[in-house]
Amino acid sequence: MTLLTTLLAFAVALGILIVVHEFGHYTAARLVGVKVLRFSVGFGKPLLSRRWGKDRTEWAIAGFPLGGYVKMLDEREGPVPEADRHRSFNLQSVGARMLILVAGPLANLLLAVLLYWGLFMHGVPGLKPVIAQPPAASAAARAGLDSGDEISAIDGEPVASWADLQWALLRELPTQQPLSIALQGGGTRMLDAAGVSVDGESDIAAKLGIRLFEPALPAVIGQVLPDSVGARAGLRVGDRILAMDGMKINEWSDLVKSIRDRPGKAVTLQVERASPAGLVDIRLVPQRADEAGVAVGKVGIGPKVDPAVFDSMLTKTRYGVATAFTKAFAKTWDTAVFSLQMMGRMVTGEVSWRNLSGPITIADYAGQSARTGPAAFVTFLALVSISLGVLNLLPIPLLDGGHLMYHIAELIKGSPVSERVMEIGQQIGMALLLTLMIFAFYNDISRLFTG
Repeated sequence: MTLLTTLLAFAVALGILIVVHEFGHYTAARLVGVKVLRFSVGFGKPLLSRRWGKDRTEWAIAGFPLGGYVKMLDEREGPVPEADRHRSFNLQSVGARMLILVAGPLANLLLAVLLYWGLFMHGVPGLKPVIAQPPAASAAARAGLDSGDEISAIDGEPVASWADLQWALLRELPTQQPLSIALQGGGTRMLDAAGVSVDGESDIAAKLGIRLFEPALPAVIGQVLPDSVGARAGLRVGDRILAMDGMKINEWSDLVKSIRDRPGKAVTLQVERASPAGLVDIRLVPQRADEAGVAVGKVGIGPKVDPAVFDSMLTKTRYGVATAFTKAFAKTWDTAVFSLQMMGRMVTGEVSWRNLSGPITIADYAGQSARTGPAAFVTFLALVSISLGVLNLLPIPLLDGGHLMYHIAELIKGSPVSERVMEIGQQIGMALLLTLMIFAFYNDISRLFTG
């Protein structure tokens, strides 16, 4: 069922993003009078197709679904009837051609704005930005932050949830300036973040000593993931963990720490079971997982949480129509800029290429967000839509940004770029994109084995 949800969520997300992107190109082409021959979701031979409209445009679904295209009338690709020459793409003004090219990425960015707009009006669920006791000598501890503090703003930017807090830190930390942390109920702390870098691999809040407050929970299992280490070892919902390797477990956080500290090492849990009543010893080996380059153990179980305690940690922020739109536009802009910055840091080596994600990881995120709920899936869709829009605007031949680069060169020199230059550019672009795909697939496969 989990695999089916992941595949369906990925297919829905991919279909929406491709259709929106290509519809941007299609709409702009029709706007400037260019004849569209085919609108295809997917590459390769069409599996399904139908012709609609006065231009008899072919609407198709093809066999390789990781993309799509809009085929326009173009003298460079075949003979064009004299009556239709004025509708050929290559005979349009440079400005008209550039509008068609940029319309696809802009459609993806517009989709993100609309998704965030609806989300912000409906209400954004999240966890309250209440922090746990900062580790000694951490930046948060030096700033005087304490367990139970609820952060309301960072450098004047309002913080309504834990996600807002992490995003504010990502935006402000690159300045390497002290951060003003405002607390709910009054009071301000100055946090010195000097030397803490944004690398995209680790939890930036945790690097500062800012961790989410977690109420004390009994070491009682409330969830066992299917086919996990815990499930295969025989752990059940309702089991109470009393000890591990003879060491007493007082609460859930003790259990988590003990398991995380023993990746790949056999441990024995002393379990109190209600039915049949009695004590059971269960031996298991925590799965080894990589978190920011650190090996940790995981067994695939979750705690039993009192609904009242859980509800007290939640928040939901709603905005009016105008404010929601402003925030949606700002969120899309900020995310797009941050994506470009992270790409730049990958090129300069400041951020590892291991942050690249391919279709397997994206599909996994699609499934996780869909299982979490509609708001999480909408947020996922907006983020990927922004990434797709930004990626396509990069000046890489074969992408929309690469074609825009050729047209900018045509504006400057007064004549089209030569076929030879475009051919060389396509070869370079293909090499770059293949390299990116290899890295992304390698990272995907690595994550499958490291968790």
